[in-house]
Amino acid sequence: QVQLVESGGGLVQAGGSLRLSCVASGRTFSNYAMGWFRQAPGKEREFVAARGKTGFSTYYADSVKGRFTISTDSAKNTVYLQMNSLKPEDTAVYYCAAAFQAEYGLSSDKLYRYWGQGTQVTVSS
Repeated sequence: QVQLVESGGGLVQAGGSLRLSCVASGRTFSNYAMGWFRQAPGKEREFVAARGKTGFSTYYADSVKGRFTISTDSAKNTVYLQMNSLKPEDTAVYYCAAAFQAEYGLSSDKLYRYWGQGTQVTVSS
C-alpha cells in the first residue's frame, strides 16, 4: 500500500507559477513510477507529466511541455511538479499517482494503482 498526499495548490494569476508536492509513504519510493494527472470540471482526467521508475525518463503532455517540470527527491519520498507560465486552461484538480515498477506508457492512468486526494489549482485571467 502506498499513501500519496498532495499539497501546493492555490489561486494564481495567469503567467504565474506554482509548485505542487506529493509525499509518498508506505512502500519503497524508488520502486515506483510517479505521475501527475489533472481533471477540470466537466472534463476527463488527463495526463500531465510522469517520471519512470529509474528516474532517467520523464514524459510530458504537449500542452505543458516547456512550462512544467517533474522532479523527485528520493530522500524525502517526494515528487514535485513545478508549473510556470500558468494559463487559465491549466485550472484543474491535480492528482499525484504511483505505478509499481513502470517505465513506459506512463501517460495511461490505467497503469497507476495508487492516487492522492488531489489539490486544486486555479489560474485567473
